[in-house]
Amino acid sequence: MSVNLTGAFLVSRQCIVLLRDSGGAIVNIASTRALQSEVNTEAYAASKGGLVALTHAMAVSLGPDVRVNAVSPGWIDTRMQSLQHSDPLRRVDHQQHAVGRVGQPEDIGELVAFLLSPAAGFITGQNLAADGGMSRQMIYRE
Repeated sequence: MSVNLTGAFLVSRQCIVLLRDSGGAIVNIASTRALQSEVNTEAYAASKGGLVALTHAMAVSLGPDVRVNAVSPGWIDTRMQSLQHSDPLRRVDHQQHAVGRVGQPEDIGELVAFLLSPAAGFITGQNLAADGGMSRQMIYRE
């Protein structure tokens, strides 16, 4: 909670004056776990769900000077950026996604850059799931 929710709240609160003066925007990084869960992820899901709620509450409170949105990444392949060794992705891992692949960090970075740009000037208070469509399909284990 302190990192995922309280940290975002405190940093945003400290930047409000500068953001209002510059017409800035905030993009919080939530997670699809705010919308769907895996076993034993209660604390993580609650913290990311709280971040989604904080996002829309701040959008209403800070508008029209500051836009506030959230991005909820799904499965993003960050293995190249970590020092951890893990099994290679399998074909079935990619097939679980409607777009046919697991996400890449650049997929999230480009969405965040768009939301911070003037091109997204009419978007605020939203939580955008960037998960390759995975949360929109029923998956049954066999």
